[in-house]
Amino acid sequence: MAEENTQPNLEATMGLIINGGNAKGFAFEAIRAAKKGDFEEAHKKLEEADKALNEAHNSQTDMLTKEAQGDPQPVTLLTVHSQDHLMNAITFRDLAGEMVDLYERLDKVEKAK
Repeated sequence: MAEENTQPNLEATMGLIINGGNAKGFAFEAIRAAKKGDFEEAHKKLEEADKALNEAHNSQTDMLTKEAQGDPQPVTLLTVHSQDHLMNAITFRDLAGEMVDLYERLDKVEKAK
C-alpha cells in the first residue's frame, strides 16, 4: 500500500503566492502609470502582470497534473492561501486592464477639448 502524501507541494504553492503577488503588484503599477498618463508604461506593466500570472498558472498546473496522475495533493491552509492569491491577482489584473483603458479614454477626451 502506497504511503499517503501529507505534505503540500511547497515549490508549486510558493510559486502561486509569489507570482500571484507579483502579478497584482505589476497591475497596480499599471494603474498608477495610466493615472499619470504614461500609457506605454501602463501596458508594459500589464504585460508583466500577464507573464507573472502565466508562471502562477504553471505552478497550479503542476499541482493539478499530479492530482490527475493519482498523486493526491493535500489541501493545507498554505495551499488555500496560494489559491486565494492567484484568484485575487487574476481579478485585480482584469480590473487594472479596464482602468488603464478608462484612463486612456479620459485622456483622449481631455486632449480633444
